[in-house]
Amino acid sequence: MAWIPAVLVVVFVGWFIVSYNGLVRLRNQFRNAWHQIDVQLKRRHDLIPNLVEVVKDYMAYEQETLTRVIEARGAAVSAKGAAAQGKAENILSESLKSLFAVVERYPELSANRNVSALQEELSATENKISFARQFYNDSVMTYNNRIQSIPSNFMASMFNFAPAEYFEAGEESRAVPKVDLR
Repeated sequence: MAWIPAVLVVVFVGWFIVSYNGLVRLRNQFRNAWHQIDVQLKRRHDLIPNLVEVVKDYMAYEQETLTRVIEARGAAVSAKGAAAQGKAENILSESLKSLFAVVERYPELSANRNVSALQEELSATENKISFARQFYNDSVMTYNNRIQSIPSNFMASMFNFAPAEYFEAGEESRAVPKVDLR
């Protein structure tokens, strides 16, 4: 019977190691997922000045749209944290939609191969960002579930594992688009 306390100590130490390592693995997974979003956002931020440079000569009367895109890009580049980054990126997405709508009004601009290539590249990047956001939010959910569930929540509170923020869509992207078929 003297071996029972030794077995209990081994089981407790084993649980402690497995729980701690599991929390670290999940935290690293959601951090890695954030970095994957960051890579795609940087790619997007790098493409935008090229697009603006190509279209600005054609769009002499649309400087306000170009200014909004550049300002939104600047805000997105300087945003910190998932919530602030999400909001800034949603504003940037909306300003890019406005820019693309304006581009469609200029037939010679729409026919420009550089503009088409940049639009296609931005579209592909938007898709990659969307998938990266989804993976990030899934990783955050798994991590947050673990640190809030018994018994790992005891381990999480002991070692200051804080809940992670979701990358959320802004109110603009939740609005129902208006369709006018007149």
